Amino acid sequence: MPRSSPNTSKKPDRLPPENELVALLTRGLPQSLRTLTGPGDDCAIVRIPGSPLLQLLKADAMVEGIHFTMAMPPAAVGRKALARAVSDIASMGGRPNEALITVVLRPDVPLSWVRGVYAGLKKAARLWGVGIAGGETSSAPAGAPVVLSVALTGEVREDRVIRRSGAQAGDVIAVTGKLGDSFASGWHLKFRPRLAEARWLAEHYPPHAMMDLSDGLAKDLPRLAAMGKAGWQLDLEQIPRRAGATLPQALGEGEDYELLAVFPAATWPELQQRWHQQFPRLGLTKIGVIARKTVQEPVLAGGWDHFAGS
Repeated sequence: MPRSSPNTSKKPDRLPPENELVALLTRGLPQSLRTLTGPGDDCAIVRIPGSPLLQLLKADAMVEGIHFTMAMPPAAVGRKALARAVSDIASMGGRPNEALITVVLRPDVPLSWVRGVYAGLKKAARLWGVGIAGGETSSAPAGAPVVLSVALTGEVREDRVIRRSGAQAGDVIAVTGKLGDSFASGWHLKFRPRLAEARWLAEHYPPHAMMDLSDGLAKDLPRLAAMGKAGWQLDLEQIPRRAGATLPQALGEGEDYELLAVFPAATWPELQQRWHQQFPRLGLTKIGVIARKTVQEPVLAGGWDHFAGS
């Protein structure tokens, strides 16, 4: 009998793009009865028995060579590590509570660098009302990247929590601040999580959906739209950009940490007026509208993907 030919249709054992990998890893995860929202949003949402508040849970890691370099001021690196997690708490309409910090260090990292990182962490924690409750330290082999990981809790009133899902056709798409050129301008080290702004929105003009922009508008808007089974129509000329930033940077560079939110069209004119009175130094710009699922104009490509080159 002839020998069977080898199976050449088997997929290579490579990591898929980030969205696919997350969907694969989180499929079928066990959940407690208290979990209201698990993987897929900016934070997990857990019910606190007997309380009108919900607990928010966030984990966020920074890796040397991806999110920071050793040439950057260590205090700014520490600040960024906490600010990234606080930004996710903000996007749910919540306030941060306690953090656990994990640091993975290779042998050649100077003690002065670690002290600088913690100086930045402590200053940021005091600024945003975060208690650093503990954490973990671990060694890494020579040549391995340094890793800073933050696990953060938060809380939000049940009637004011904002999820990524909920976008409806006709909703206004808006962003706070300006986008693009985050690395060259140093914005990624000095951004301010939009805690007060998000809570004000949740109280006065609740968005149908909201998230923070970390991977770029071209990556994050499709995520938000998909959660609401919706599409979009963007006016690219209306996207607010930092001085010197190109449109491709504003769409795909990432690390902006501004709010991306969608609002009922009927409330937009009044919201825009009141926003400028409440936050005169921070813009809230309409960049498009939510459309039905089959409409994606323009088609968006790019944005940060950890595994796009796998």
